[in-house]
Amino acid sequence: MLKDEIQQAFIIAYREETEPLEQALANEGWQVKLFRNERSPDSSYAAIYCCMMNHRRAWVQAAAEPRPTLIVEADFVPVVGMSSLPLPMDLSQPSTGLCWLYTCAAQIYSLSPDGFAEGFSTSLVAYVVTPAAARCLCGLADWVHEHHGTGYFNFDSEVDKYLRSHGFKNYISFRNYGEHGGIPNPEHRQHGISGIHRADVLAGPVAFRPLYAGTGHQWRSRYLWIRLNARLKGIGRLLLGRFLRPKILRKASAPRRMLQWAIARQLIRRL
Repeated sequence: MLKDEIQQAFIIAYREETEPLEQALANEGWQVKLFRNERSPDSSYAAIYCCMMNHRRAWVQAAAEPRPTLIVEADFVPVVGMSSLPLPMDLSQPSTGLCWLYTCAAQIYSLSPDGFAEGFSTSLVAYVVTPAAARCLCGLADWVHEHHGTGYFNFDSEVDKYLRSHGFKNYISFRNYGEHGGIPNPEHRQHGISGIHRADVLAGPVAFRPLYAGTGHQWRSRYLWIRLNARLKGIGRLLLGRFLRPKILRKASAPRRMLQWAIARQLIRRL
C-alpha cells in the first residue's frame, strides 16, 4: 500500500487554494509540505516554466529522501482511501523511476510478471518518484532551460523519454488515484493546446469537490457529466488503440495478458 512505502506528500502550487488538498492528504496519514511558487506577476518567465522550477525544488528534496515521495499539483483531487491503494511500481529494482498516479494521454508499454504496468503519461498532476529518479529529473529542468529557455515548453511530456534515456523504467497505475480538478490553463490555449484533461477511470470516489464542478446546487450534475465524458474518452482511446498500441501488442511477450489488463482497467475496480 502507498502508506507503507511513502511517508510524505509534496504539493506544487502557485496561488491556488490548497487547504482541502492538504487536509485530504494529511487525513491519509502523510506528512504534507507545500511548495508555493513565488513568481512575481510581471515575470517574463512562462507559467509552465515556473511550474517546472517548482517541481525541481520538490525533486531536489525528494532526491535527498531515503524513500519515494508523492508529488501532486494543487488542482489534484485524491480519491478517498488513496493511501490504502497499492503502490504500482517495483521498488525492488534500482531502475524504477516514476509512477503516474494520475494519467493523461497514457500508454502501456509492457506488463511485468507481478502486474506492474510500464508506461507513459504527459502530466505531472500526481506521481510517485524514487530518490534516484528525482535526482535525474533535476537534470531535465537544466536541459529545458539550456535548450528552450524560460518560455513555453511542455516539459512534462519529456519526463518519460528523459528518464528512460538514463536507464529508468516508469509505470502507470491500474486506475487513477485522483482527478485533475482544475480549469483549463490559458497559457496552453494560447499555444494551441486545449489544456483540458480528466481522469478516464478513478479508483474510487473523490475526497472533495473539484474546482471544475463549480458551485451552486447544480455542481453535482456538472461533475457527473464531465466524469461521463472522461470515461467515454478513456474507452475510446482503448478501442482506437491509443492506450495499448497494436504495434506494441504484436511485439509483446504476453499480449493476451496485456490486453486483459487494459480492458479490465475500464471495467473492474481491482484485478
